[in-house]
Amino acid sequence: MDLVKHVEENFVEHKDFPQFSAGDTITVYYSIKEGQKTRTQFFRGTVIQVKGTGATKTFTIRKMSGTVGVERIFPLNMPALQKIEVNKRGKVRRARINYIRNLTGKKARIKEKREA
Repeated sequence: MDLVKHVEENFVEHKDFPQFSAGDTITVYYSIKEGQKTRTQFFRGTVIQVKGTGATKTFTIRKMSGTVGVERIFPLNMPALQKIEVNKRGKVRRARINYIRNLTGKKARIKEKREA
């Protein structure tokens, strides 16, 4: 067993977040430090991709702010992450939905997965 995996398993704290994948709409709550004050801010958007495994796992979220698309990449074990809520499960065919960047309006919508 190599040293990096050993350190990741034993020393990096793991938080319990819900399972989510590309196409899901999620809300990420994270803390921001401004001077001596800390406050909680949230970022709600569609998951474009989930990359990596273990301690190096990251996910990219995209939201539309007016007519401008805003993307943010979060490491899953970031200390500032407080909680993740899954608002909607999306029905997509791929693991990385980068094509959504080129779509606008109704074409950019993702169908909701029906839970049986």
